[in-house]
Amino acid sequence: MGERILETIGNTPLVRINRLNPNPHVTIYAKLEGFNPLGSVKERIALAMIEGAERDGVLTKEKVIVESSSGNTGIGLAMIGAMKGYKVLITISERASPERIQILRALGADVVLTSAAGGSDEAWDKADEIARNDPERYLRLNQYTNRYNPLVHYETTGEEIWRQTDGRVDVLVVGLGTTGTIMGAGQRLREYNPRLYIVAVEPQAKHQQQGLRNMETSRIPPILDWRLIDERLVVLDEDAFRMARRLCLEEGLFVGISAGTAMYAAAEVAKRLSEGTIVTLFPDRGEKYLSTSLFDLP
Repeated sequence: MGERILETIGNTPLVRINRLNPNPHVTIYAKLEGFNPLGSVKERIALAMIEGAERDGVLTKEKVIVESSSGNTGIGLAMIGAMKGYKVLITISERASPERIQILRALGADVVLTSAAGGSDEAWDKADEIARNDPERYLRLNQYTNRYNPLVHYETTGEEIWRQTDGRVDVLVVGLGTTGTIMGAGQRLREYNPRLYIVAVEPQAKHQQQGLRNMETSRIPPILDWRLIDERLVVLDEDAFRMARRLCLEEGLFVGISAGTAMYAAAEVAKRLSEGTIVTLFPDRGEKYLSTSLFDLP
């Protein structure tokens, strides 16, 4: 029995993909990060960044945590801030789904909206500006540069995948957002299996795949090291949306848009292999997308 909600973060299930696997000689597993308490992988990094700042002595109750987010990191920070007694301010693009903004406010976070056209980069800049203008009041965590982001995936996500697969991972397929997941988990798994093939998945330019970044048109997070990556795949919006719907209808997995992106890429990789095991990661659940067109069936 856990005494704190924070103890339920991590150790998410790894499940086999059955009907959507195009190659019977290949096994595809998906790590279901929607099983975290508020439904996303970002709760891992939110906890790591806050507790890292506490250990480093830079976060006190007098400080307001300020962070840019496409939604999930902000929700994680707001949840943990509520439990620990920290005030949280989140800058977020207007293109984020209304559910994300409603959840942030329900958890007590202050929300500053930036333009839809400016996307996550404008929200990033706004958070920087707020912290820069009043550094005594605000603590900027910055998930795109924060070392605790990839570190927590190195220490937890990668370890969990290795344990859950009994050390049988040939390919890792992960979508690019802050890039902390692929950097941390990828590095840990590569240490265990030097032949691991790592595929980074990006959305198309001017995309609707919330939480992901096209690295040709968006600012590249400083924590990203391309040397760890073996291949880059770009997924179109229509393919990501269609696959997310199919995951719900054919696998019973109620997941978000970025899970569709990851699954589409994993299936494409599986078509090329003669055998092996692919692991991908589904970052969140589908509830935050009910107001979007994601589940508008044709």
